[in-house]
Amino acid sequence: MIILLDAMGGDNAPDAVIKGAVKAINEIESEVILIGSEEIINSKIKEFYGKNKIEDISSKLSIYNTTEIITMEDKPTDAIKHKKDSSMVVGFKLLTEGKGDVFISAGNSGALLTGATLLVGRIKGIDRPAMAPMLPAYKKSLMLVDAGANTNCKPINLIQFAQMATIYLKNTYGIERPAIGLLNIGTEPTKGNELIKEAYKILTNEAENLGINFVGNVEGRDAFSGKIDAIVCDGFTGNVFLKTIEGFGKLVKKSLTESLKKSFLSTIASIPALPGIKRFAKTMDYKEYGGALFLGVKRPVVKAHGSSDEKLFYYTIKQAEIFAKNKSVDMMIEQFANLETFK
Repeated sequence: MIILLDAMGGDNAPDAVIKGAVKAINEIESEVILIGSEEIINSKIKEFYGKNKIEDISSKLSIYNTTEIITMEDKPTDAIKHKKDSSMVVGFKLLTEGKGDVFISAGNSGALLTGATLLVGRIKGIDRPAMAPMLPAYKKSLMLVDAGANTNCKPINLIQFAQMATIYLKNTYGIERPAIGLLNIGTEPTKGNELIKEAYKILTNEAENLGINFVGNVEGRDAFSGKIDAIVCDGFTGNVFLKTIEGFGKLVKKSLTESLKKSFLSTIASIPALPGIKRFAKTMDYKEYGGALFLGVKRPVVKAHGSSDEKLFYYTIKQAEIFAKNKSVDMMIEQFANLETFK
């Protein structure tokens, strides 16, 4: 199995990408191809590890040389059309040619969505692909669909997000009937904007026919109760929700650390509780859940956070291997083709 990794995408590229790949390579079965400037990547290998080239670190690491980079400021469609030798476009090309099993990038989200849709292609029956990260919840994980790919949605998009989440969670996590909720400002059917109210009505009436275990509207404060397996929303709401969670997680970690170090006595008193504190911190750390899956395209694509550091790339690479190994996309193509879809 081969993981294609955009070495030039993201705020901390290529340093964090390289370090994450090197850290993960001995813990995965796959080969990793770093796509980007061979000269830059190998110079970093020399700087970080004292090796002349990346293959000296592991035979499972290699470079596919490219000469262009899609920046965060580039217009998505223009970048995909005109930067043919960019690390992102070449990554998609290798993926569609079957020269890799999954593609990871922390680059321009709009360009990644455009490239995934235009170059890889949508699954038949899917109107719009969606970004779907996994988040920590009580004694389980929570899937969020959509986390930013589609800022403006129609009811059909939310219905299909629910279908894709159902198929993915059932096939990857073995959840027979994933509980799917609709993110809203209240649980009542009359709450929300027109998009949410119409989606609620359709899901209430059609969920069983569409293979969805719809549990109703879910408020943000209840999303992490452990009773919900996935929540669906438009990408604007989802992205705000996601980044609020990330920020709150950082606040909790920082506040807890400062409280424990406030005095000598509090530091000493915390020692017996350190194993529990570490378990809590691990559970709350969004980095350990990897990147966001692009659900709805014909080949596995994973969007890493734009500000991903070494740790997040490490976990995203491990997550991507599982995504590809489980043949989740193939199962989605097959099962979506056989599902009744709402139009």
